[in-house]
Amino acid sequence: MDGSNQSEVSGFLLLGITDDPEQQRVQFWMFLIMYLVTVVGNVLIILAIGSDSHLHTPMYFFLANLSFTDLCFITNTIPNILVNLQSEDKAISYAGCLTQLYFLVSLVALDNLLLATMAYDRYVAICAPLHYTTAMSPTLCILFLVLCWVLSITYGLIHTLLMTRVKFCGAQKIRYIFCEMYALLRLACSNTKVNHVVLIATGSFLFLTPLAFMIMSYLWIIRAILRIPSASGKYKAFSTCASHLAVVSLFYGTLCMVYLQPLKTYSMKDSVAIVLYAVVTPMMNPFIYSLRNKEMHGALGRLLLGKGFQLA
Repeated sequence: MDGSNQSEVSGFLLLGITDDPEQQRVQFWMFLIMYLVTVVGNVLIILAIGSDSHLHTPMYFFLANLSFTDLCFITNTIPNILVNLQSEDKAISYAGCLTQLYFLVSLVALDNLLLATMAYDRYVAICAPLHYTTAMSPTLCILFLVLCWVLSITYGLIHTLLMTRVKFCGAQKIRYIFCEMYALLRLACSNTKVNHVVLIATGSFLFLTPLAFMIMSYLWIIRAILRIPSASGKYKAFSTCASHLAVVSLFYGTLCMVYLQPLKTYSMKDSVAIVLYAVVTPMMNPFIYSLRNKEMHGALGRLLLGKGFQLA
């Protein structure tokens, strides 16, 4: 492939979802509200976990990191979307587009790996509780987190560097709300076979392998829960996993809507699915994890209302 395309294309036009000014105004306020809700929700989760000693456990440690990842993820896309919706100039530079792509790809991978690590935490807690302290020691938790970051950064670098070898020609118009992998590949007029092969190979390793691990973990978890004699014990054990299951389902459900299809069929209709996984998922995670979690309710209450707050 020709690596000189950087001098041939100076940038792209992010056309967004619609050209209708009225709909753009509605979208601006919608994205702004969703962004603010996401930032507030995830910041509160991080502060509550950091300030409450009862939540200094592996599960909440990884939840705080998941919230931080979601904050970075949505900040990588939404501010630029808001600027584009308010401006007639929809241009984004070539470097800016690839930078956005790098963080998008890396943070999606990090979200996925953190969810897999949290599944392992729940597996150990329910299936091997006597070994929990050893299997999820602070040192091992830090090592798991470092491994997640290293794999995610490497994954993002691989695909971003491969994208720099792609040659673009003609009108560089992206009918999406941000610089996304499939959207850029559709604009290519050079051979992108290597990109597709690497995308499938690395995607299978970094997404399908953790997904298979999570499925296996929950099969063992369900088996262990069914062996618990009391109904209250079963409910308590399952309730510790329910939030994680809901987040995993939302994450993979929206991701599959976008990427489990041939590149040639990728079209404007997929913008709804893109908004779901890029905007709605980071916004919903704090609500899902705090909705039925009494420990989180208590920590948030003490954070917002003072240390004297107690749950009824």
